Amino acid sequence: MAKDDYFVIVYKILAYLYVQLKAGEQIDPRLISADGYLCSVNDKYWTYIWVNLVDSGFVSGVSYERAWGKDVVISDLEDVQITPAGIEYLCENNRLKKVVEYLKDVKAITPFI
Repeated sequence: MAKDDYFVIVYKILAYLYVQLKAGEQIDPRLISADGYLCSVNDKYWTYIWVNLVDSGFVSGVSYERAWGKDVVISDLEDVQITPAGIEYLCENNRLKKVVEYLKDVKAITPFI
């Protein structure tokens, strides 16, 4: 599993949003931007991920709009929050459990990340 795998990115975003929610802290949109620390992917892929997070009901406070029938514009991420469905997906999804194990392995190999 690669660090830019869809499920790895989704896990990182949802986990970050959940941690911030539980801590009562504001999110830093720069961390979850396309070139942010948690994502670091191309814009088209990042947009695809966010469209699916919104459509799946895993996040709220963010929306998207299709411009010129093709391009997708994501609204500001400052008010994005994980939803109960997102928390359930984060905690119960078997594929995401594999991501957690993968990320633990990566951290063990490269502890500076």
